[in-house]
Amino acid sequence: MHVTGINFTDRTDAGRRLAARLGHLRGPGTVVVALPRGGVPVAAEVAAALGAPLDICVIRKLGVPYQPELGMGAIGEDGVRVLNDQVMRVAGVGAGQLAEVERAERAELERRARRYRGDRPPTDLRGRTVVVVDDGVATGSTARAACRIVKARGAARVVLAVPVAPRDWTDRLSDAADELVCVSTPSPFFAIGEFYRDFSQTGDDEVLRLLAAARGEHPHAPTEVDRELTVPAAGVLLAGRLTVPVRAAGVVVFAHGSGSSRHSPRNRHVAAHLNRAGLATLLFDLLTEAEEPDRRKVFDVDLLGTRLTAVAGRLADQEETRDLPLGLFGASTGAAAALWTAARMGDGVRAVVSRGGRPDLAGPERLAAVTAPTLLVVGGRDTAVIELNRQAQSRLRCESVLAVVPHAGHLFEEPGTLDQAAELARDWFLGRLPADPPGPPGDPA
Repeated sequence: MHVTGINFTDRTDAGRRLAARLGHLRGPGTVVVALPRGGVPVAAEVAAALGAPLDICVIRKLGVPYQPELGMGAIGEDGVRVLNDQVMRVAGVGAGQLAEVERAERAELERRARRYRGDRPPTDLRGRTVVVVDDGVATGSTARAACRIVKARGAARVVLAVPVAPRDWTDRLSDAADELVCVSTPSPFFAIGEFYRDFSQTGDDEVLRLLAAARGEHPHAPTEVDRELTVPAAGVLLAGRLTVPVRAAGVVVFAHGSGSSRHSPRNRHVAAHLNRAGLATLLFDLLTEAEEPDRRKVFDVDLLGTRLTAVAGRLADQEETRDLPLGLFGASTGAAAALWTAARMGDGVRAVVSRGGRPDLAGPERLAAVTAPTLLVVGGRDTAVIELNRQAQSRLRCESVLAVVPHAGHLFEEPGTLDQAAELARDWFLGRLPADPPGPPGDPA
């Protein structure tokens, strides 16, 4: 009988030892899928050893309400839910309690999926061998949910691989995957962490760094703050997300367009570019949930501008952004709100960027009052909006540039076009927000 004790130094050590048992899976048809967060350092070693792409499958354990570490099931992306009826029965968990736990965990699952994957679609698993990796198996609920997801996404073969699991794990999970691989199956088995010398929590920054490294990209800038917050503005409470990289050079407040929100994938994509460049971002909802169906409010630039001005002013109350120079980024009708606010705040705004915006809606007087350098980015196929931007630019008295991204439509959905817009915005802000900009500032081409 294996005696309980330390098996692995840390997750990296566990990943290397697990990879040594998976050499038969090396080949162009293999993909490694990690369960964040703890499974990512393990899977990164496996993916590197196999020369395989690394992706994630976000799963959240459903813990018993009065004993959260005891899993009664798990939920995953694509609406997958796996329940352990035996645990629920013994723990006496009712349908109402289950729904409450699932609601909270579903919100966290969606947050993590956005945080880790951004706008990138999941790796195409159709017809491929998929190695699902976690830092260990206890009850098996999360592993089962992950295997179910990758099968639903078209995997031809599923291999569940973990460093440590209970002795009877194959009996529990033989139907979940085509192959089960484990380094150690100790007995007795109480918790995964008891078999690691260092089982400290894996942070979001570490997950992002490992995923970026696996893609051959530079890691994301380490963040000092990344949190949801509620901002009081003009008599209402507005939800937002503040991200502040370490040693941020400035902060950019986003104003989204009609029918969008702080969860807009396009604005989040641009914000991620700015974060990697060392700029803080605040994405927030200009309207409350109750107001969003009212189309009159969606196009009420005075209302949107008043709220954006209030929110921008509140950044001085946040310790992390108090001393940072301010920029504004607006999309669609949010661009009009951004210019409205720039006119109102004067020197308090250092730079403005509009993407696919309607700056004309700010009105001639407001446009003429803007002093902040303004970049207007428009898609080459968005001919009507190009003309509206030209008319708006003619009314600006500040430094301004109209940049047209070739082959892009109004929403910049064409491959590579949103990246071009994000890079233009990044360079514009970096050239005008910091007191000492990196290199000679210049207008984007």
